[in-house]
Amino acid sequence: MARLYTEDEVRRIVDEAVAAAVAPLLKKIEKLEAENARLKKNSSNSSKPPSSDIVKPKSSSKPRKGKRRKGGQKGHKRHERKPLAAEKIDYYEYHELTLDPREWKALDEWDTLQQIELKEAPVEVTEHRARLYQNKKTGEIIAAAFPKEVAAGGLVGPNLSAFTGYLKGVGHMSYTTIATLFQDVFDVSISRGLLAKIVTDKVSAALARPYEELMDGLPAEHYLGIDETGHKDDGKRHWTWCFRASSFTLFHIADTRSSQVLFDILGEAFNGVISCDYFSAYRKYLGKSSATMQFCLAHLIRDVKYLADQPDKVVKNWATKTLDEFKGLFKLIHSRDELTARTFQKRLLGFRDRLQKRFKTAPDRAGARDLRRRFRDFPDEFFTFVTIPGIEPTNNMTERAIRYVVIDRKITQGTRGSKGQRWCERIWTTISTCQSQGRSVFEFLKHAISCRFHGHAAPSLLPMGP
Repeated sequence: MARLYTEDEVRRIVDEAVAAAVAPLLKKIEKLEAENARLKKNSSNSSKPPSSDIVKPKSSSKPRKGKRRKGGQKGHKRHERKPLAAEKIDYYEYHELTLDPREWKALDEWDTLQQIELKEAPVEVTEHRARLYQNKKTGEIIAAAFPKEVAAGGLVGPNLSAFTGYLKGVGHMSYTTIATLFQDVFDVSISRGLLAKIVTDKVSAALARPYEELMDGLPAEHYLGIDETGHKDDGKRHWTWCFRASSFTLFHIADTRSSQVLFDILGEAFNGVISCDYFSAYRKYLGKSSATMQFCLAHLIRDVKYLADQPDKVVKNWATKTLDEFKGLFKLIHSRDELTARTFQKRLLGFRDRLQKRFKTAPDRAGARDLRRRFRDFPDEFFTFVTIPGIEPTNNMTERAIRYVVIDRKITQGTRGSKGQRWCERIWTTISTCQSQGRSVFEFLKHAISCRFHGHAAPSLLPMGP
């Protein structure tokens, strides 16, 4: 005889069957939601570079009403180019009218138009001749010596050598493009092989001592921004490290991204402040050195933005409220000049304490759990700027400096040996440092090469005196 089930038993059996059928579907949904969130990662909510965005994230700003016309806008002050100074003018040409002097009086005033033109022969070729002398008795032949700087320069003089280095470094130009430029514009034929020697054996060598001087000075700096990016050398993975000091920037190419680079360059006794991201190499260096860290808040905020896009409502709600706190923090920082020092510091400490508490009590769920662990291990390293004057909450200045290297990497595809690595380190350092100090990169290259050819001490990349 068939067993009769009670109503409660039937309900239990149905619930178990439904639960068994739904369980794998819920797991699949959870997996798909996680994958969807991962695919939504972009430069605005993670540390991915903007170039990796398949589709640029939509701007949150409201669209402007009406179409703005091109060019200068109504009410904006007109900007006009200032005339070149008198010392920049090579010669004058006068244009006059033939008018009846009984009706017209010539004024000692002129309507001017300055015109910059490329010279017909932009380069000049000098043939240096050293007279030969023959001994009348022995027949031995000797020659007068060429000047030291002429012999050191060889076929290409200091200014053109500097220009070649400038085109290669600042212009990201290939040797083929430089050779074509010289042929078409200067009517001078120089092989790619010789151009490579000019860059690596002359220009790079002239920058060696200025670069080493900055490298030697890094351990004495009290505040450094550090970041790193990938670099290819002969197809092998390397890393370009960027050290941003208050008055200069130094680039270093290494075959590792580990903390060993920091120990080799800064040593264990470095006791300054390092602004960086949360990468493990910096945390390891922090644990074994005297350094103080300021972990970049911009990277942290991007991680929180990513959580604000998660389907988990608890995590999403926590991340949204945390972002509101960060908005208040940076609004306070930007209004610093409007407050007294005491009021500003008091409010700054308030934001720090609230944010630290929020991260320490973050939901014990996927994504937020990692941020919670960060503040358990490093509760103060994200807010070093609150207690040490002059420290920035983000590492944006270093990231800006390293963008040039990323552009160069994408154009040149890296290097093919140690000579190329040393050239890149030195020219990138020279370009970034000169630009931050308001110095001409080309003038520095000319000075450095001229000093090398004459056997003089190399110029310094450290800031010039007042």
